[in-house]
Amino acid sequence: MSDTKNLQIQKAKQLLKDNGYFIDNLWQIADVQEKYQCDDDMAQYILEKSLTNEATMEQIWLSIDIFADLEKLTPKKEEEEI
Repeated sequence: MSDTKNLQIQKAKQLLKDNGYFIDNLWQIADVQEKYQCDDDMAQYILEKSLTNEATMEQIWLSIDIFADLEKLTPKKEEEEI
């Protein structure tokens, strides 16, 4: 990857982070292609299905609840949620 492209990616990630997004665990098509023979479109499809399925999302919310509880965060009431 060229230095220019790498710098653009770092700036994009910083913009997202500055706006409240968690960017420290990003997946890319190369992660799929390291394990499977497939083109970019199929790798993107596999990532989309893997990262947005109901089981994955439930596990993320469960993990958020567990770590928030460990840090003794007070849950908001439903009417307080943003």
